[in-house]
Amino acid sequence: MAAISRRIFLKMGGGVAAGVAIGMPGASEAATSSAEGRVNLPYEKESVAKAKSLQVNKPVLFAYPDATSPCALVKMGAPVPGGVGPEQDIIAFSTLCTHMGCPVAYDPEQRLFKCPCHFSIFDPENAGQMVSGQATENLPSIVLEYNPQDDSVRAVAVEGLIYGRQSNLL
Repeated sequence: MAAISRRIFLKMGGGVAAGVAIGMPGASEAATSSAEGRVNLPYEKESVAKAKSLQVNKPVLFAYPDATSPCALVKMGAPVPGGVGPEQDIIAFSTLCTHMGCPVAYDPEQRLFKCPCHFSIFDPENAGQMVSGQATENLPSIVLEYNPQDDSVRAVAVEGLIYGRQSNLL
């Protein structure tokens, strides 16, 4: 009996495995039809407020995409990047600081989100950009959608990763 080199053995074994995988009925259909492993999972749309009921510079607290994810919606009073509504001035962010997850609070006088734990500051008028402090990431932005027919503002997705999660959707 002749000895088979390691290289020949691996080539033959790989060829057999590939042939079996290709020959399996339905193998290619199963790989493309499954939702598991998708990079972008679908978010549920959730009504947050009516645009006409919002007061300028007064935050509205809500949870999105689930009950353990606190967020704040703010009508800024002037158009801002990513803003929705009749004046393009309504925005929302996760209120968990990106440094260590402490709850940030909106300061209406300075028009900033501030973290009381480690003094990080975020600018909502500039897409939640981290201005100073220990945080290294911007606040995750809640993507909003405005429906002029019923004046509703809905949360539809999250841009950025909510603190402490591997995925925004649990």
